[in-house]
Parts: sequence; C-alpha cells; structure tokens
Amino acid sequence: MRDFFGALRADIAETKGDAYSEGSSVLIADIAELVTCDGPGETAESALGIIGDAALIHQHGEVVWIGPATEAPAADRAVSLRGRTMVPGFVDSHTHLIFAGDRSAEFAARMTGVPYDGGGIATTVAATRAATDEQLRDLLHARLAELRRQGTTTVEIKSGYGLDVAAESRLLGLAREVTDEVTYLGGHVVPAEYRSDRAAYVDLVTTEMLRACAPHARWVDVFCEPASAHAFDGDEARAILTAGMAAGLLPRVHGNQLAPGPGVQLAVELGAASVDHCTYLTGADVDALVGAADTTVATLLPGVEFSTRSPYPDARRLIDAGVSVAIASDCNPGTCYSNSMPFMIALAVREMRMTPAEALLAATRGAAKSLRRTTIGRLAVGGPLDAAVVDAPSYLHLAYRPGVPIVRALGV
Repeated sequence: MRDFFGALRADIAETKGDAYSEGSSVLIADIAELVTCDGPGETAESALGIIGDAALIHQHGEVVWIGPATEAPAADRAVSLRGRTMVPGFVDSHTHLIFAGDRSAEFAARMTGVPYDGGGIATTVAATRAATDEQLRDLLHARLAELRRQGTTTVEIKSGYGLDVAAESRLLGLAREVTDEVTYLGGHVVPAEYRSDRAAYVDLVTTEMLRACAPHARWVDVFCEPASAHAFDGDEARAILTAGMAAGLLPRVHGNQLAPGPGVQLAVELGAASVDHCTYLTGADVDALVGAADTTVATLLPGVEFSTRSPYPDARRLIDAGVSVAIASDCNPGTCYSNSMPFMIALAVREMRMTPAEALLAATRGAAKSLRRTTIGRLAVGGPLDAAVVDAPSYLHLAYRPGVPIVRALGV
C-alpha cells in the first residue's frame, strides 16, 4: 500500500503541473468503484451514486467528466488507480485541533470507570495558553497531515482552549490559516478564574471576546450541557449564540451529550446548521430534528463514546425518523484523541447500527450539509476534485478493515 500511494502521489504531482499551469485535462482511470455520493433516489445505497469500472477527468482541479471507463473521452494525461476505489474526501465537521498538552492519564482513568464531566478541559486550557504560536502551529499542521493521510480533505476547527480574549483570538487566527471553517467556541466551559461569577464570563464571551474573535470565524458554538457544572445552561447558551449571530456568525451547538437537555431544541429554534453529540434525546428532540431536517443536521461523534465508555447515540432511530445525520471525529485531547474518519465510519457501522452506505454518506455529504457546503462531500461534474483513494475494490472496506491505513486524500 505504501508503494501504491507513493507512486500515486508522484503521478498526481506530475499531472498537476500540467493541469494547473497549462490547462491540460487529466484522466484518472482504472477506478474499480467510483463513489460519487451524488446519486438519485431515497436509499443510502442509491445516493452513493456508485459507478463500477469508472473513470474521471479533471482540469484545473475541476471535474469535467465522470462515467464508465469504456466511455471516457480522450484526455491529455492519464493516471491509473490500478483497480482501487475513489470516494469524496471526508468532511470532518467537528474538531478541536488546536491545543497543547497531554491528557492520556485522564483517558486511562476513564477506562477504570472515572466519568467524564467536562472538567479536564481546564488542563488543556492551561497548556494551550502557555504554548507559543510556533508550537501550536506545528502541532496543528502535524494533526492536519495525519487526517489527510486518512482521507479527510475538509476540516472544521474550533477555538475553546484559550478562554480569554487574547488566547481565543490567537487560536482562531491560527485556525484561519488552514481552513475557512473556523468556529468561535469561547463558550466551551467557564474557566477557573470565573467560577464564582459565571455571568461575568458569559458577558465577556458575548462582548469583548466576541468582538476580537468574530473577524476570524464563520461559526459560533457553545457547550450547552446543564448536566456539567463546567458548561452552560440553556439561557447562557442562548445568550452566547444570539450574540454571535448578531455579529454575523452562524450557529452550531454542542448538545445532549451527557444527559437530556435544551441543546437540540435551542439549535432547532435558532436554525443552527448542526447540533453535535445528540447522545441523549427525548421523543420531542427527535421530532424537532425531523421538522428541521432541511436546516439542522444531527452530527454524531462516535469516537467520543468509544473514548469515554458512554452509550452511543441511536443513529438508527434518527435515520429511520428522517433526521439529517452527519459523522465527525470531535478530535480533541480529552474525549477523543483520534482524527481518523475511517475509524468513525467503522464505529458508526459497528456500534450505531448504520449501514456502510449510511456511514459513508454521513461522513461526506451529510457532514458537508452541516457546514452548509454543497460542492464538497460529493464528486460531480463542475465541482472540485476533492477526493480520497481507498486501496481496496469497494468502499465497504472502510468499515470492513478498521484501523488499517487503506485510504488517503488524493495526492497525499
């Protein structure tokens, strides 16, 4: 596999020189299974839009033709996938990639039964505040390289490990260097210096901190979790989200992770693009998500449940009810230090009763919807060549071979 990906990387690099500088067309041939995630129909399997024995032509990084290999028109150059599978690049729509420090001991404690309540975030805040820009940038780029080697091409990155004006603004500026999907999460937890005056911290998040951070961000998020003494209740979360929206940011919500709570209802009410976790849902929560399926995506984060020994969300219930569902990694130092979207797909299939087709759609098209993006998470004529290669004859191997490095972003 290493030899294959190395040869493919060299081929892609060579053809990009022609395609980008001279406008040459490039044929990617010998694709055993091309999964477009752009198919018609109401079933997950049909929505995958699979073309067997396929080919694709791109020019200037734009897909200009897709179809059966036998019908492919002539192109200026050719690259062979040698019987591998191509899928859209994974969209990781929920991460906390910028941080310093180590919380492996906390993970070990949870494996012996110590519950998670959000308090460990303070450890990361202290280490992140102490790190230099250069240190944080190096850590961020190393994590980005890891996720691209596992097929992720689009990533959302939150702040939330600074929790003061200068540190939050700094984290968002670093995130903006590598992605447009930047989220202001000053409302992550109440930092230690404000524990005796929560209202003062909410005021800071909604005024001075927001003014400093909004220019760097597209989204505003909040950890709405009354079950945690460290996070925010419904009224506090509403204040943070509405202030962010008034500043031009789009809302997202961490909700219903530790217990039933107001997160889902608040997200739907405010038209949030996504409500993430959704582990503990009432019937009314599910009904609200069904009614808001065109607007609000339920983003499930199975790596968190794996890393905290918590119950998994009932994805089967959500999908069967008609809720829009996405999968993301929630890569963070405390509750899921994994940025592997293939691993999240395998967990979704094994632990959340999703079919392999549903899981792949949730990690691509569904996650793109949670970012309100229409050109990523699928492969279509006129869209970008934003793809990953699976060293296998079918996308089924993503769940079939968990933990094996068989997928990479195209050209990595």
